[in-house]
Amino acid sequence: MKLLFRKTIVMLVVVGSVTACSQAGTQSGESQQDENRADTAKEPVEIVFYSTNNDSVEGFDQRLGTSLRKKFPDYTIKYIQSTKGNSMEELLASGTRFDIFYQTIGNYEGQVFPNRIEYDMSELIAKHKVDLNRFEPTVMDALKQTSNGKMYALPVITNNLLLYYNKDLFDKFGVPYPKDGMTWEQISELSKKLSRTDQGTQYFGFTHSPLHTIRMNQLSIPNADLKTNTPTINQDSRWSRFFQTVFLDPVQEPGYAQYLQSTGKIPGSNEFIKSKNVAMYVYIQGLMGAWGDQVNYDVVSLPVFSDRPGIGSQSYPSYYGITNMAKNKDAAMEVLKYIVSDEYQTELALRGDMTVLTDERVRKQLGQGTPYKDKNWQAAYYNKFAPFLPKGTYDAELVTIYGSMGIQLQTGKIDMNTGLRQAGEQAQKKIAEMVQMIK
Repeated sequence: MKLLFRKTIVMLVVVGSVTACSQAGTQSGESQQDENRADTAKEPVEIVFYSTNNDSVEGFDQRLGTSLRKKFPDYTIKYIQSTKGNSMEELLASGTRFDIFYQTIGNYEGQVFPNRIEYDMSELIAKHKVDLNRFEPTVMDALKQTSNGKMYALPVITNNLLLYYNKDLFDKFGVPYPKDGMTWEQISELSKKLSRTDQGTQYFGFTHSPLHTIRMNQLSIPNADLKTNTPTINQDSRWSRFFQTVFLDPVQEPGYAQYLQSTGKIPGSNEFIKSKNVAMYVYIQGLMGAWGDQVNYDVVSLPVFSDRPGIGSQSYPSYYGITNMAKNKDAAMEVLKYIVSDEYQTELALRGDMTVLTDERVRKQLGQGTPYKDKNWQAAYYNKFAPFLPKGTYDAELVTIYGSMGIQLQTGKIDMNTGLRQAGEQAQKKIAEMVQMIK
């Protein structure tokens, strides 16, 4: 297969439990599913799942396995946990079959394409009448563009970036809560007001998850030029603006800057959740219901660049794909068709996962089945997704390099020009290594 096809960005998936919503399911073409299953289940069917995300057997069953066994009682649903002795390479070397592989976008390509287990599902999608027009366009466009029109996966859930904030800290210092639609300049001003030392405790107005803000950057800067296999960080001038706005401007308060320089690290989730000395934290939407009552938080939309109003982060979808070793590909497609049905997507939304569908009825259910339905769940849809760009097999490696550079910049270890140059050199070496692996 040509290298172009192996530069696809596909897959992950985390899915959950299922109840009924048969009326919505009928609207998505599910009335034919039982008939198709009768054809695929003439012989015993076993569907084996695998992911390198280290999900436990219990976790898989809670998210997906139990629901699928209920929906498909005539199928045997199995899961191989990624543990010592069960790496991708070890499973393939031993001839162990798995029918469906899932992994987070940005990590999938480094697993699937070098190991050559991808499978174009285009004919199956047409045969089983999966309507691709129901999906979020930016997600589907990315799949088609990066695979030259092939379909190596179906999206199941997606993610974007939101601004989490600690309500107690805003109340403590008498600062108004942030709102949906704020700009990065406004957030930087809020950060200055909240970055202070009080009774011996250093408080931080703002922090973020560097790997996520880079991977999902809202300026839609590609990490590499896929035609020439060259990094962009030392070539595209938008990177300097991005790092200045997101990494540097919100952390200029002297006490904050001194902390960064002395520790060489930036505050993260522990400081937001446990230490509770971070006022605002940019992180993925998927954690909205996960923190429970550990911190008194809410969310607003991701701050926007002033010349790009209404444009949030890129989508961070999860994909599920049939492998080329799958024994019963029709049965596997029936499982995937159900997972993207209106019925199941509604259940995902209720529990707090962003749907990959554009249906407003499904989107409005986001988070409404959780104990935290009073939070600002619709902030997830306040901004439009930034254009989603193709990613190469080496994308996850580049994100790590760029993220490390950003932290060094933020902690004062390097200046902007030096950081961009060094990151470009490291990225070029990594690209050469990864390209060689898949030749």
